[in-house]
Amino acid sequence: MSGGWKGSRRRSRLPSNWRSEIRPAAHARNPDHICHLCGRPGGDYLDHKTPGDDHSPENLDWAHDRVWPHCHRFKSSAEGNAAPRNKPGRRRPPEQHPGLR
Repeated sequence: MSGGWKGSRRRSRLPSNWRSEIRPAAHARNPDHICHLCGRPGGDYLDHKTPGDDHSPENLDWAHDRVWPHCHRFKSSAEGNAAPRNKPGRRRPPEQHPGLR
């Protein structure tokens, strides 16, 4: 597992009313914090159902992250593994065989 928010700039992209309005509204809409991924109560993390910066109430719901069954961690890991990689490979380009020079 990675370091969570370590090195991430995602927090700076959250709207200014995230803690004062958006999180409380999500709590009021789903006070038992039913996980939208597995359907069990006790979700401890407010998750974006579809990845990105859509902070609309329809796109936000609770998921298990720090508590079993860790649904949000598995979802985020799958999304990260499916994302395209923009970093160049670490391998050197193949060299021509010395006898062919």
